[in-house]
Amino acid sequence: MSEHSRASGCPTTSSPANPDLVSSQDATPVDVDVVVVGGGGAGLSAATVLARSRRSVVVVDAGHPRNAPAAGVHAFLGHDGLPPGELLARGRAELASYGSVVVDGTVVDAVVPTGADRVSVTAADGTRWSARHLVVTTGVVDTLPDVPGLAEHWGTGVIHCPYCHGWEVRDQRVVVLATSPAAIHQAGLFHQLTDALTVVLHDPQALSSDDVARLRALGIDVVEGPVSRVLGEAGTLRGVEVPGGTVTADAVVVASFVEPLSPLLTTLGLELTDLEMMGRVMARSLAADAVGRTAVPRVWAAGNLTDPMSQVVMAAAAGVRTGAMVNAEMVTEDQARRLEQLD
Repeated sequence: MSEHSRASGCPTTSSPANPDLVSSQDATPVDVDVVVVGGGGAGLSAATVLARSRRSVVVVDAGHPRNAPAAGVHAFLGHDGLPPGELLARGRAELASYGSVVVDGTVVDAVVPTGADRVSVTAADGTRWSARHLVVTTGVVDTLPDVPGLAEHWGTGVIHCPYCHGWEVRDQRVVVLATSPAAIHQAGLFHQLTDALTVVLHDPQALSSDDVARLRALGIDVVEGPVSRVLGEAGTLRGVEVPGGTVTADAVVVASFVEPLSPLLTTLGLELTDLEMMGRVMARSLAADAVGRTAVPRVWAAGNLTDPMSQVVMAAAAGVRTGAMVNAEMVTEDQARRLEQLD
């Protein structure tokens, strides 16, 4: 599983760094500058930038990280191989040092009244906040082909990102499960890492005859599918079962369908955009501009929610950028308010 989106398995925050930022159930909403929904790489990075700018920030995290099964984060300078949960724990600790809070919970409602300068945010336990701005970083989920055994090995023996897991399967026996035209792209990337590569035509329409001929000319085995099941025990993948028998493998590469599933997006009236690759919709994302501004006033987004293919380092960078822009927006608002008071 790639290290995208919500960054990792996370510890529970038992004592908020600043309890004044958390209201009791059914109490009057607590006024804060920003509520961040989602506590992965993007959310924690956005919150930290804001906290360092002396903004009051609450992060609400549901604790369902996309890359929890991954053994380590890669391509993140200075953190290569760090377990995802450890990265997130460090991020929470850093944020707490600036007086901000991570709340374990789920945001179930967010309302931006027309023309209002606040966003009303409600968690499942009844906790409420009134925020000047809302940053949504709830990430995405992966839907896998309906093949027995795929989900059980997802993130360990079943992978899809060569930059997240490719080095770990170098020179091993790898099967690419061809479910779309993107399989020829995946085959090329993983062939760079191992000569022991086999492409299984799980969907007979996934690749053209020219594609198959090209792969075979490059020395890549192509086997007729479909795959009926993935073979192996917990932590150890042994291969895949096809009509002609068994293809032995140490790892299986598959393209998941990636999309946001947070009901909060619908509540806010935010629309998703289809992302196509080679003529097929491969993912869906939330539409936002380059700095994370969405179509709804005072609502921002960052991370895999807006860029489903980003690794953790890219999601974190997007969070930094969005956090900085939210702070800049509030600086402009504050200056306008002060000047108005002087008139």
